[in-house]
Amino acid sequence: MNNNLHHTVTDLPPRRRETIGWIDLLRVMAAFLVVFAHNCDSFIAAFSSDRSSFLTGVFAGSLTRPCVPLFVMMTGVLLLPVDTSMPLGAFYRKRIGRIIRPLIFWSIALPVMFTAYFSTVGSGSANPMVTLADYDSAGLLAKLYTWVFNFNFDTVPLWYIYMLIGLYLIMPVMSPWLARASRRDVGLLLGIWCASLFIPYLQMLAPHLGYRGNFGNMGLLGVCDWNAFGSLYYVSGFTGYLVLAFYLTKWPLQWSWSKTLAVCIPVFLGGYAITAGGYLQFQELFPGNYAYLEIIWLFCGINVTMMTVPVFIVVQKLAVKGSPLLTRLASLSFGVYLCHFIFVYMAYDLFDIAGLPAIVRIAGATIVSFAAALGLSALFRSVAPLRRFIA
Repeated sequence: MNNNLHHTVTDLPPRRRETIGWIDLLRVMAAFLVVFAHNCDSFIAAFSSDRSSFLTGVFAGSLTRPCVPLFVMMTGVLLLPVDTSMPLGAFYRKRIGRIIRPLIFWSIALPVMFTAYFSTVGSGSANPMVTLADYDSAGLLAKLYTWVFNFNFDTVPLWYIYMLIGLYLIMPVMSPWLARASRRDVGLLLGIWCASLFIPYLQMLAPHLGYRGNFGNMGLLGVCDWNAFGSLYYVSGFTGYLVLAFYLTKWPLQWSWSKTLAVCIPVFLGGYAITAGGYLQFQELFPGNYAYLEIIWLFCGINVTMMTVPVFIVVQKLAVKGSPLLTRLASLSFGVYLCHFIFVYMAYDLFDIAGLPAIVRIAGATIVSFAAALGLSALFRSVAPLRRFIA
């Protein structure tokens, strides 16, 4: 890849962006990994009743953690820097307006689908993630309007849409600086962002070093009950993945394949070892504390970043040629993300077969739920009034 690729990518109109082979491949990979991740969750939830299933879920699920960061990095490749000749309001209408309709539609459709399904199967579902008592008319009614405050269990994947709106809000503001910043300056910002990736672990370590917090609040670097925004808040989070993708596309690494693999494979494996091993260790230290368990799987933690960046670099270097099939699958990836969650729970019950190994159940459920989500996404794309609900 040459140094002009950045301009080649960002100058393409939306329709032609889908023909960039390596981006199409990343989109399909990321969508599949999201579905894979959610199919592992029910097995991880069995940690207190089925240790074998729990371990299988952890080791398989840990492999999937780059899924969301890869989606964010693709956004950075395709949109940064934002064309500053476009009025800010026009950019917001185009980008945020495009995902608001799917957000509203699936915030309503998924609870309806979940309630209909669990009302039908009743006690026939043994999924440890599900409380069947929540699926009555009162519970459904509450979900149909409380989505304006936040996502709920039935719409867990939609947390990404809320976050993506935030990224769209900041992208036009950061773009003028990115357009003129030197490689050194962007690298410095990324270094600061990398420091923020250690904050969750530092917050866990600090009490063991004598830190007692402020009035019971254990936040760091200025965070307290009356201030949630610490020193690194504004240079942390998913914004860093946007900038990192911009950096790696504008100044792609000029490494040979041997050097690329010699660096990327150990870094990925190191990140995976921390992620899977850390999850097991945290489960031992903090049994039943899901908040602590999530720390090791944070998308904006150093170990997940160690897994994400090698995947991005290797796929970027593959020089994948666009194909009609790959482009078609990539065009359905966002629809898969939006609708797959209900199929995950249906597939769990489908493969709830006594004696079937957990890894077989996870693999089978992943393939079936991914295929079902692809099918529904393709159906929506083929019907003009429905197309707007898969963006």
